[in-house]
Amino acid sequence: MTSRKVVLLVFMISTFAIGMTEYVVTGLLTQFAKDLDVEVATTGLLLSVYAISVALFGPILRIATIRIPPRPLLIAFMALFVASNIIAATAPNFTVLLLSRLFSAIMHAPFFGLSMSVAFSITEPHKRPGAIAAVQGGLTIAIMLGVPLGSYIGGILDWRLVFWFIAALGIVALAGIVVSVPNEKYTVIPQLRDELRIFKNKNVMLVLAIIVFGFSGVFTAYTFLEPMLRDYAGFGVGGVTIGLFLFGVGAVAGNFTSGRIRPHLLTQRLIWALAILAAVLALFTFLLQSTLLAFIMCFLFGAGTFGTTPILNAKIILAATEAPSLSGTIAASVFNLANCIGALLGSILLDHGSSFTLITLVASAMILFGLILAAVTNKVEDKALFS
Repeated sequence: MTSRKVVLLVFMISTFAIGMTEYVVTGLLTQFAKDLDVEVATTGLLLSVYAISVALFGPILRIATIRIPPRPLLIAFMALFVASNIIAATAPNFTVLLLSRLFSAIMHAPFFGLSMSVAFSITEPHKRPGAIAAVQGGLTIAIMLGVPLGSYIGGILDWRLVFWFIAALGIVALAGIVVSVPNEKYTVIPQLRDELRIFKNKNVMLVLAIIVFGFSGVFTAYTFLEPMLRDYAGFGVGGVTIGLFLFGVGAVAGNFTSGRIRPHLLTQRLIWALAILAAVLALFTFLLQSTLLAFIMCFLFGAGTFGTTPILNAKIILAATEAPSLSGTIAASVFNLANCIGALLGSILLDHGSSFTLITLVASAMILFGLILAAVTNKVEDKALFS
């Protein structure tokens, strides 16, 4: 039988490739516009369509396939991912490229959900938050290394090579899944009616509320990280690249640090993480004038953001005892919904003349509201679920 560490490594490679696909387009928009003869503003659809599709179609696909065992589903989803990136690499026009993003997006949440579910099931109870963080770890490493690498390849060579590279990673991940993931059948076939009871679970709904109404503030600010570094810190390309890299380093550090938290401490640590993140966002633009402080703030922003994510994921999966098959997908979808809400709010504020300072203060206030919800959760949740 393949070891747990090998399975988790395969999942990390998989989520690295998926995370790179999701975020790398942010550094390639100009190349898309030039090569496919569309406006740069239009290329922004590659981001919004992806996030909306993850949030909307991911749960639908998972519900439709809920009776199929995890291994064949993971293989099918990764095969779809590889195909979608080959379509992107060979896209003759913007419409086909946009369609390829839709194919990638619909498998995103179900794949993350299934990966977290399998990682959860093969791990002893006290290490389960770490297993969930390992699955999420591929995404954070993609933000740290994959996105800058993809932007560099696209900038000096050809953006199509980026998607060929991601497709190749997908093939490696696909082979790893075939070889390493145990082919276990359900002892009890999941029943959709039972799984949908997750939406009546107060412990889960409180965490989802924290993500939607609080954590979405992260993306209100993160959407404009690059222009903030230019306008407030006075960075050029080099400084911005270092700042984004340090955000990624912080993301990886925060993710794996939170993965070591014992289940019974998750809510307390969540409160502290949200408090620190709110403080970082409130002070962000005020400290960017110093190059050193700007780099430190980028690191703390990444650490706070992705140090919070595995805690929230773990709380959902641990609490959703009635929905072991659906909980991870719901978590991934709601995070992408938060992406959309935060980015949309930030854009609206900017369109109405708000400064980046006001935008980060609004983002901080949203995180503080999430902190209040976390404090309420700490009072009313069923502690036995996290013992």
